[in-house]
Amino acid sequence: MDQFQRAGLSFEVRDSGPSGGQPVVLLHGFPQDETCFDDVVPVLHEAGLRTLVPAQRGYSPAARPPGRAAYRLQECVADVLALFDAAGVGTAHVVGHDWGGIVAWLLGHQHADRLRSLVVLSVPHPRAMAAAMLRSRQALQSSYMAFFQLPWLPELVLPRVLRRGLARSGLPDAAADRYLRRLREPGALTAALNWYRALPWSLSAPTGPIPVPTTFVWGRADPAVSRTAAELTGRHVQGRYRFEILDAGHWLPETRPADIATLIVDATNG
Repeated sequence: MDQFQRAGLSFEVRDSGPSGGQPVVLLHGFPQDETCFDDVVPVLHEAGLRTLVPAQRGYSPAARPPGRAAYRLQECVADVLALFDAAGVGTAHVVGHDWGGIVAWLLGHQHADRLRSLVVLSVPHPRAMAAAMLRSRQALQSSYMAFFQLPWLPELVLPRVLRRGLARSGLPDAAADRYLRRLREPGALTAALNWYRALPWSLSAPTGPIPVPTTFVWGRADPAVSRTAAELTGRHVQGRYRFEILDAGHWLPETRPADIATLIVDATNG
């Protein structure tokens, strides 16, 4: 399977590995695309796992609906469930990084019956993030999100500064160049930013305790996520919980793929 459909949109997806293996769905964030997991999936295949890696809403060329409301998290969660169904998967292990991690947290709360395990990279549970805003530097570390919600100005500024900012944050040059090529496609940058601009709708998405086995991985040098938010995440997981801290920044799939792959395999083994 190389694509699936939902609500008139067509999403690219990489379906690979042993067809009979346990399915693992891997969700990328901003400004990544599905290639962020390229160094992770071969290890998962060696472990006998099937991987499903979609280009999410706004990143697939045929899935860039107009308007910020189309990018609220409820829609993004529904996209992943449509992938499950198209792939013939009743339940799966779910891995999410950055915005993909937020989608993964919502799946873990709202659709726990469809998840075998949850692995979230970099982004804490939404309620932990909200609590950290009041008791740490998290509000300052998240201030860029307010800029991204502005109309048209980010589209004017980011093409000039994003490449330098990604390099400064530790993203490897080859990955940054690859992601920026995707964002230069017609409508792609606006669609990616609409995930942020949809926050007024997304904040109403139900989030709460996670009953499934969960692994949360945080890089101690992540410039966007405070230690407070990371450490508070465990309070919102009711299932078996594992918290791993790596000597790394934000871009864990690209910079620590072997560690991430090992943690995912461990999660699938229960």
